[in-house]
Amino acid sequence: MESTVAQKLDAIYNLQLIDSKLDAIVKVRGALPEEVQDLEDEIAGYETRLEKFQREIDSYEEDIKNLKESIKDSEKLIKKYQDQQMNVRNNREYDAITKELELQDLEIQVARKKIAEAGVKIDQKKLDLDDLEAVMQDRQKDLDLKKNELSTIVAESEAEEAKLNADREKSVKKVDERLYKSYEKIRANARNGLAVVMVKRGACGGCFNTVPPQRQADIREKKKLIVCEHCGRILAGVEDEIVEEKPKKKRTAKG
Repeated sequence: MESTVAQKLDAIYNLQLIDSKLDAIVKVRGALPEEVQDLEDEIAGYETRLEKFQREIDSYEEDIKNLKESIKDSEKLIKKYQDQQMNVRNNREYDAITKELELQDLEIQVARKKIAEAGVKIDQKKLDLDDLEAVMQDRQKDLDLKKNELSTIVAESEAEEAKLNADREKSVKKVDERLYKSYEKIRANARNGLAVVMVKRGACGGCFNTVPPQRQADIREKKKLIVCEHCGRILAGVEDEIVEEKPKKKRTAKG
């Protein structure tokens, strides 16, 4: 059965009331959820950098290991050439072995220089790693505090939020699909999350611009969906201002 415009307006306004309550709960949490997310992202970035530093240290240590093996190989060759040098038959063989000895000696010098350079780089990377770990520990403490604070706030409103979300699910089912899409679009663009408002004191409850009397009369009838011509919010009805009558002063009889 097709809903009347009045029923559609009532359904969408009821949804707005629920969403406004949920917005209020989120507002109490303030920027904490974003701060927690930012800290988690920051710490994840530090972890990536720590892994990178460790990989670089491991790479330098592997280089040192290979260079030390290279030195051992050169030392074995030097001993071998020295033994051969004792049994040379002519000057040409002697010179050739001497060149090989010089070459292996040079290889050892270059390897030792590279080992020293790699050692300096490892020491620097370890300092960088220690500094980064210290920063990361501080940020982790900040994160733990923020998480605890957020958990406390969430726990206080958890039951209410769960009930409101359940009510929202039921309420959404009663709202026309096309109207719901429009509602969500307006809500996303509204600073205060209000997509459906009442006309209060002759003005739009969202942007506070004046709504002409004839337009107010149309809104009261609820025969068609009417939006504010200034902000585009759905106008669900008109709240009549209740004027309290001042009590009349009693006349006192003149004596």
